[in-house]
Amino acid sequence: MELAALYKKYSQDKVDQAIERLTYKKVDPMPKEESDKHPVMYIFRHGQSEDNANYIFSGWRDSNITEKGVKQAEEIGPKLKDKNIGMLISSDQIRAIRTMEIAISQNEKARKLEIIKDPRIKERGYGLLEGYSKLELLLWNEPLFQSFRRGYNIIPPDGESLKMVCERVASFCKEIIPLVKQSGLNVAISCHGNSIRGFRKYFENLNDDETAELETPLGKDYAAYVIK
Repeated sequence: MELAALYKKYSQDKVDQAIERLTYKKVDPMPKEESDKHPVMYIFRHGQSEDNANYIFSGWRDSNITEKGVKQAEEIGPKLKDKNIGMLISSDQIRAIRTMEIAISQNEKARKLEIIKDPRIKERGYGLLEGYSKLELLLWNEPLFQSFRRGYNIIPPDGESLKMVCERVASFCKEIIPLVKQSGLNVAISCHGNSIRGFRKYFENLNDDETAELETPLGKDYAAYVIK
């Protein structure tokens, strides 16, 4: 539904308040552990996608990044420029792949590497909600919106719970960590708002509620974990 139609249906004040709630302001600090002796995993979220900009449940839709998303990805570049990165891994979705290409472009060595794509670190599948307006659902039924968006065990119709996303991310971690230890390579990983929750739960031993409430910036920064 167009914004003008929502203003008619719900009033401008109510719609504006909902937009305010969906606009990222406060994000949680990104932990940074680094080491010269052990390999490090640098993990970041993609820049703003077209679906992010339009308050759409994106999930497995292939929504590319906006001009703002490009700028957010560019902010990661100087932070990774001098890191000795030997492996690049992205989810298989275009917004994460494009963010990786931009974020790593200033690193002379790493930008020549192949980007390995792994679907286990893709965004949460929202099933029948994909393509539907977060704004409209929030206005229509706030408790339902909150349960679908932040309920750890809630499964949208034909979709995934956050728990399911964390489980597939954990599966990825259990496979990649022995390879990282064996190779000694530092790894850059580009993923999504919900899959990065899975990484943070895995590495920081967060409980389910802490995992669900995390807010991670679009692009801009990375989390770093030492693999010992």
